[in-house]
Amino acid sequence: MSPDPGRRRAAVLGSPIGHSLSPVLHRAAYAELGLGEWTYDRFEIDEAGLPGFFAGLDGTWAGFSLTMPLKRAVIPLLDEVSDTAASVEAVNTVVLAEDGRRLGDNTDIPGIGAALRERGVEKVGSAAVLGAGATASSALAALARICTGEVTAYVRSEARAAEMRQWGERLGVAVTTADWSRAAEAFTAPLVVATTPAGATDALAAAVPDRPGTLFDVLYEPWPTPLAAAWTARGGAVLSGLDLLVHQAVLQVEQMTGRTPGPLAAMRAAGESALAARAR
Repeated sequence: MSPDPGRRRAAVLGSPIGHSLSPVLHRAAYAELGLGEWTYDRFEIDEAGLPGFFAGLDGTWAGFSLTMPLKRAVIPLLDEVSDTAASVEAVNTVVLAEDGRRLGDNTDIPGIGAALRERGVEKVGSAAVLGAGATASSALAALARICTGEVTAYVRSEARAAEMRQWGERLGVAVTTADWSRAAEAFTAPLVVATTPAGATDALAAAVPDRPGTLFDVLYEPWPTPLAAAWTARGGAVLSGLDLLVHQAVLQVEQMTGRTPGPLAAMRAAGESALAARAR
């Protein structure tokens, strides 16, 4: 029995966590859905602290959003993991069922696909991925659903290259790899997904060709990145990390609250407003 049957709680967990926009997005969703008893917070928690945090939960908790470094560390603490999350060994969503079970999912993968569909990108003949971290594996999983041909990953080391090829085999997508020194070659692809940290692609901005395809740059702050600005200036379509963040958060809200569809427009507006305030 919940200590307070009317109260429902959710939060984002990770370290560092102070920059997270998730509270802004989820609280906007609750307001739009009329869920006045729902709250959403953030907690600074690392891998060592996660088991103890979960052990102290009561029945008011509905679920959690997870960021680094918890997306893999949480898996042994769960009762069930979705096929989507298992495919990349990464959980970014935990829903606490009424019977107490902890259910893990990954909304980054369908979130990438939903963001692309919103911009009219439903199928591509080939694609390129810049980078090889956790987000890159989620990007590969999303591309496995829409890319009919080869995906080229541009990476900085042979070890990373081997990892991306292994992910490709596991996810059923044809992956070739190339050294980061050739990253400008990625821009000939109809879809480019940049998964690298801030600043990593700045030097590539000058190499954006005339009439580029679609760029999905997973960063959202600061925005636009030099690469995204150059892409837009040359007439290409650009998606940002906010597009990904909003779409994956909509899916989290739906899973945690049971209310569908999630309020995409209200959540996006809240995110844009928060980012504009930070930039001032």
